[in-house]
Amino acid sequence: MAEATTQTSQDHFNGEDFATLLDEALGKDIGFEGSVVTGKILRIVDDYAIVDVGLKSEGRVLLKEFGLVSSKPEIKPGDMVELYIERYEDRDGSILLSREKARREEAWSALEKAFESNQRINGTIFGRVKGGFTVDLGGAMAFLPGSQVDIRPVRDINPMIGVAQPFQILKMDRARGNIVVSRRAVLEETRAEQRSELIQGLKEGMILDGVVKNITDYGAFVDLGGVDGLLHVTDIAWKRVNHPSEALQIGQPVRVQVIRFNSETHRISLGMKQLEADPWENVTVKYPSGARYSGRVTNITDYGAFVELEPGVEGLVHISEMSWTKKNVHPGKIVSTSQEVDVVVLDVDSSKRRISLGLKQVQPNPWEQFAESNKVGSVIEGEIRNITEFGLFVGLSPDIDGMVHMSDLSWDESGEAAMAHYKKGDVVKAKVLDVDVEKERISLGIKQLKEDPAADSLSKVNKGNIVTCTVTAIQQNGIEVSVDNVLTGFIRRTELSRDKAEQRPERFSVGERVDAKVVSVDRAARKLTLTIKGREVEEDKQAISDYGSSDSGASLGDILGAAIKRRNENEPGNEVD
Repeated sequence: MAEATTQTSQDHFNGEDFATLLDEALGKDIGFEGSVVTGKILRIVDDYAIVDVGLKSEGRVLLKEFGLVSSKPEIKPGDMVELYIERYEDRDGSILLSREKARREEAWSALEKAFESNQRINGTIFGRVKGGFTVDLGGAMAFLPGSQVDIRPVRDINPMIGVAQPFQILKMDRARGNIVVSRRAVLEETRAEQRSELIQGLKEGMILDGVVKNITDYGAFVDLGGVDGLLHVTDIAWKRVNHPSEALQIGQPVRVQVIRFNSETHRISLGMKQLEADPWENVTVKYPSGARYSGRVTNITDYGAFVELEPGVEGLVHISEMSWTKKNVHPGKIVSTSQEVDVVVLDVDSSKRRISLGLKQVQPNPWEQFAESNKVGSVIEGEIRNITEFGLFVGLSPDIDGMVHMSDLSWDESGEAAMAHYKKGDVVKAKVLDVDVEKERISLGIKQLKEDPAADSLSKVNKGNIVTCTVTAIQQNGIEVSVDNVLTGFIRRTELSRDKAEQRPERFSVGERVDAKVVSVDRAARKLTLTIKGREVEEDKQAISDYGSSDSGASLGDILGAAIKRRNENEPGNEVD
């Protein structure tokens, strides 16, 4: 009976009671799950390290969890390490450990303290993810947004990967395992410190090293180490720089000089060319007026072209100095950018840093050449190239024209009537009347090829002469007359008679002959200004002088009557037998 009881108790112990006792025993150790303990490495088997963590069973941890991310683990038996107890794998008491989670728990505790105290933490960028990068913070993984990498956009982040550097924690959520960090915040804080220090010691004339941060159309912004300065395009080099990108690129280290500094606005103007010798020194000696040089066209505008005589020294060829004959064309039709040209120095103003150059002066002046070979009075022949309302333009060479004014077309016809006889393309002969080299004008005449039919009459007419005129037209303000059928004249209404009642143009008729006194002679226009009134007054004075005086007692009528009788008697056909 006792043996049966003993056997029954043993079976019961080997069954459910043994399992219960084992669970109870293991349950004590199960309370360690999720905690961090210190363990001793006993041995290395395959991909695991067997570790004694002071519990009833040994634990194991993957070898790849030792060391920094992507680095080769270096452990050996006897090493003491911090491990995280994940779980008991089975009922035999084997323990699954994690070195990575242990490190993470340690890191999270330290990171929370740094986050609360707003302290920087060190980390290493080791990978790329969507929208940014992953950072190892000593076991805890963090997210670094792309916008928080640097103060300005970074083209190549590879030099930063794997390099330990400080970060600022922006946000962390331990429950979700999320950490967001910023490298930019650290740089901005450092930059602010550097800026304050730099601003305090900044002075005009200082020479500093910087890095090109940004390029615009008008210049480049240079990072001086916490503060930016503007390097204007005109201060990059002494030579012409059309756009800053021609001489600079983003990220390029440069040495600059502080030109101006406003301590209130903290605006800094920088210069690079100021560190080089000024090529405009002694420019008046190097480029005297009248000297001829070769240069390169650097820029073309509507008003001329700039020619570089040497790096940093340019002169302007004004459009008026580009060609002797091409007056209304754009400078780009005469020269092209980068073209090598010969120029003559016209004027130098070193104070304004201006040099006036001439391109046409390199070539012979066609007006001077024409004046030398065609003296005034010589006869030329040319084609009518253009007809305007005031005359004809006759081609004298491939480049220059002479003008025949409408008044120089005919002796007899009016200008408008004479121009009707000519058309564009006609070949005509003309006489050279005048050559003005300075004004670039050549005056020609066609009527001068013939003798002036009025020349004889003009030679006989002078101011004060009494001439016989023929009335050709009656006007409201006077009468038009002709003299010898070649000269024209005009008698104003007030000059028609000494008697105001007789100052009426309508009392005259076309074809009537009258005597008048010459007031003025316009020999070029072949026109006379005449007066009947003046003639009558002069005759009265002469009669008084010849036939009486104020003391003789004779009346003015008696004197004039005697004068008229005397004149009639002397006229042919009025003799008295």
